[in-house]
Amino acid sequence: MVGGVIPWWVSGWAAPRFWPGFVVVAIGAFVVLRAFVRFVREGRGTPAPVAPTEELVVGGEYRFVRNPMYVGVVTAIFGQALVFLDWRVVVYGVIAWAVMAAFVKGYEEPILQEQYGRRYEEYRQAVPAWVPRFAPLGRGRRGTG
Repeated sequence: MVGGVIPWWVSGWAAPRFWPGFVVVAIGAFVVLRAFVRFVREGRGTPAPVAPTEELVVGGEYRFVRNPMYVGVVTAIFGQALVFLDWRVVVYGVIAWAVMAAFVKGYEEPILQEQYGRRYEEYRQAVPAWVPRFAPLGRGRRGTG
């Protein structure tokens, strides 16, 4: 909904005008899907608060950025702004990111800090929240990569 239907609705159900934007949408969707699968496999849970992970997820995309699902959704939204060539979808993307960032800061980070303590703090200091690092965090350091 957030990354697919709502941007289309914001655009006024516009017909696609700039087809290369679908590449950006696909990249965002791919990142979300891979991050979700990692949550299930590595974390043994889901992103939903009703079925949280049992382990701190720090592999795969999480070695580059702490919030790859949210980054992927926002990427898909901005890709749709390109597809529809609509500045209103860009504004929606900024608002969606701000809401996600507030949720992460106000809810997710305190929960993760409480649940994983020092391990999460080390990970948080080593990996950026929103702008991916170019080099992944080292694989050999459990708890931080």
